[in-house]
Amino acid sequence: MQKLKQRWEIQKNWQIIFPILGALLVLFTSYAISRSFLHFFDLNNTIFEWIFTIGGTVALYFLLIKFFIWCFKKVEDKWKVDYKWEMIAIFIVFAITGSAAGKLAGPLVHWIGLDNENVPGYVYWTLRILLIFPIYQILLVFIGWLFGQYEFFWNFEKKMLKRLGLGAFFS
Repeated sequence: MQKLKQRWEIQKNWQIIFPILGALLVLFTSYAISRSFLHFFDLNNTIFEWIFTIGGTVALYFLLIKFFIWCFKKVEDKWKVDYKWEMIAIFIVFAITGSAAGKLAGPLVHWIGLDNENVPGYVYWTLRILLIFPIYQILLVFIGWLFGQYEFFWNFEKKMLKRLGLGAFFS
C-alpha cells in the first residue's frame, strides 16, 4: 500500500479512492469489451463463454492499464497538476463526461421532437453529434468540479474554446 501511495503521490488516505476507482473502471471496461466480442463472435451460451470472458477481461485489463500508464507519462509534463493521483481523477472525468454526453444527446434530440422516424437519418445523426459538443462542455466543468478538479477543467475549457475561435467570451 505504501508503494502505491508513493507512486501516485497520495498525501491523505481519502485520495486512494482515485487509483482504486480507476482500476475498477478499467476492469469494468475490459469486461464490457470482452462481452461485446463474445456476442460478436456468437459464443454466447457455449462452453467457451466463461473462459473467453475471464481470459479476455484479464488480457484487456493489463493492456489497458499499460496504455493508460503510457498516456500518463505523455501528459505528465503538459498538465499542470500538483500530484499524480490527480491525473487519474482527470482521466476518470474525461471518461465519464464523454460517455454521458453521448448518452444524453439521444434523449435531448428526442425531447426536441426529432426522431429517426420523423427526420432522415443523416439529419438525426448530424443534430445528435452536434448536440454532444455543448453537452460535453457543460458536463466537463461540472463533473470536473465533482471530482475536485474544477480549476484544471475550467482552464482546459477556456483553452479549447479559444482554439475554436470563441475566446472573445473569456477576455
